[in-house]
This record gives sequence, structure tokens and C-alpha cells, in this order.
Amino acid sequence: MSEAVQVPSPASGGIAAAAPIPRAGGLHTFARFVGQRPAFLTGLAIVGITVFLAAVGPYIGPYPTETALPGDTLQPPSWRHPFGTDVSNMDIFSRVIAAPRIDLTIALVSTFIAFVFGVLLGVISGFFGGERGLARYASEGIMRAADIVQAFPVFIFALALVGFRGPGAINVIAALAFLNIPFFLRITRGAVLQVRERPFIEAARCAGNSEWRIAFFHVLPNALTPPVANISPTIGFSILLTSGLSFVGAGVPVPTPEWGSMIAIGAPNMMTGQWWTALFPGIALGISILGYALVGDGLKEFLDPTKRV
Repeated sequence: MSEAVQVPSPASGGIAAAAPIPRAGGLHTFARFVGQRPAFLTGLAIVGITVFLAAVGPYIGPYPTETALPGDTLQPPSWRHPFGTDVSNMDIFSRVIAAPRIDLTIALVSTFIAFVFGVLLGVISGFFGGERGLARYASEGIMRAADIVQAFPVFIFALALVGFRGPGAINVIAALAFLNIPFFLRITRGAVLQVRERPFIEAARCAGNSEWRIAFFHVLPNALTPPVANISPTIGFSILLTSGLSFVGAGVPVPTPEWGSMIAIGAPNMMTGQWWTALFPGIALGISILGYALVGDGLKEFLDPTKRV
């Protein structure tokens, strides 16, 4: 939007035509912030590429992603096969660009579930933690359950959860969501403990609002910045954990294109000189995780008014 300001006209001694003064909007502020931070811009570019490949990657590859190519076993990188082929006669390039569909889908769905439940539980445990009676016991029970979940090594716990129900995308999503809930719970609880002590919360209470309304309509919107800023790093961590589970055979079953399983298939061949079989999926995995981490760091800085200069 622009705001019109009238200024005196030297010629007529009156008022000149209104001159528009541009007012920076949210999108302009974000674009300027991104332009001043190359790391954040690089992260956004990587995230954009992974989202694009998740949408169209399986369709733009030159070869089928789950079908063997007769006579093309362990072919080195060439114009015909830019990333070479694996021991199963499948084109690595086609599978690498198709893998974000399953990896990113698992990461996004599991992170969304963990975010929703973690934020809700964090508000309850943080806002009602100082109350007496049933609310206090519920808050303590939530925190002790989170302590139990986080007491185990993450990968071992995920492996046990997936192993209990068997490999598959749905089971991996359930395991990752369950493991990430305590993370969002603690971040949200810490923010809620700060917000609930502010004067406007007392004003809302004096205005006759119920405690539940204050918690979810006044405290929650002002405590969302930390958990929202940590969505992107959690997505990257979920991609890494998904690949780790697939690497040991407990994640996405073969021959579905997935970076972790591709690294597992190609790792033995690196010992005999076929380095490309695991290198390119590993590079794609590392770059993707780096991109989401960079976006997370940038969002934390952008959402903090004291650093957004």
C-alpha cells in the first residue's frame, strides 16, 4: 500500500498533488531479508528443488525407477547414464531425482503430525503446569512421558517402533511423528511459560475469559514462533532418519526409489571400485538436509524481531 501526503506547492502557494510514499509490506520485507543472507537463499533454493522433484521427479527421469535395464549392470557415469547404474541394472539418476517424493512425503506428514500434537500438549503442560488438582497432574504426566520417549537413542527407538509393525511408509511416518512430538512439546512449553506471565494475559483473565480460552486464543498465537521456526530442521532430520531406517532395511522397501536404500544397495560395490552407486544418492541426501537446516536458521532469525534488521 502507499500513503498519500500533500506538500505545499511553491508556484501556487497552495497544496500540490498528493505524492505516494511506498510502505514496505511483509513480502517485501521477507524478500529483502533473504537477499541479504546468501545462506538462507541457498537453503530456500535447495528446498524448492526438493519440492519440485517430489512433485514431478518420477516423471522427468530418462528411465523407469523400478525396472531393471537389461545389460546395464554397474555402468559408470556417462552421457547415457549421468550417475551410472547400480547392481540391479537400474539408472541411478532417475532414481535419485524420484526419491524426494517418498522421502519428503514421509518427512512432511510426520512433522505435521508431530507439530500439531506437540504444540497442543506443550500449551497444556506449560499453561496449566502451575495449577492445582487434575490439571497439574496431567501436565506432569505429559512431561514425564516426554522424558521417557527422549531417554532412548532416537535411531534405536525408531528402529524398534518400525520393527514392531514392519517396514513401510505408513509405519515410518507413525514412528517419526511419535519421536518428534516431545521436541515440539518442549519448545512450545518453554515459549508458553514466558508468554503466560505477560500483562495482557492478566488483562484477558480480568475481562472474563476462561482459562482454556486464554490458553488457546491468547497464549498459543504468541508462543508459535519457536515451534514454527523449527519445522524446517525437523523435516531435514526426518529425511535423514527415514534414510537411516531404509539403509538398515527397516524403512521403505526396495525397489521404491529412496536415498537410504540406494546407499545401502551401492555401498558394497564401492569396495570393488564402483564408487558412483552410493556417492550420488549420498550427495543428494546431504544437500537436502543442509538446505532444510539453512532454511530453519534463516526462519529463526527472521521471526525474531530483535535480529530482523
